[in-house]
Amino acid sequence: MYQVLTILHVLVAAAVIGLVMLQQGRGADAGVGFGGGSNTLFGARGAASFLSRTTAILGTIFFLTSLSLAYMAGNLDNKGHDLMDAPQTENPAQRDLPPIIEEPAKKSDVPAPTDTPQTPSVP
Repeated sequence: MYQVLTILHVLVAAAVIGLVMLQQGRGADAGVGFGGGSNTLFGARGAASFLSRTTAILGTIFFLTSLSLAYMAGNLDNKGHDLMDAPQTENPAQRDLPPIIEEPAKKSDVPAPTDTPQTPSVP
């Protein structure tokens, strides 16, 4: 149901955008000149056209689908798989990694530092 409502929402949004782009603006007749045949610039609009009625209906549908999607998203159970809720392994020896074997320290050829600093001899 959520996917169908999302697809309907996107299609209605595209239709509203298309219908708004097709309509003339309220001041589209202003280029004729002030007072020379431009009755609709500041006057009454008259009966609503088919495009404006369709835009209003699609806007209402868009509003309702927005509210429905928000309600459904708020109540959606999205606790399918959470890594933080995974149970801990009780026996650490049962890992996929091989056990770590500590090797004894090798004897170095470099002499160990002494406690007393040696001063270089000056001839």
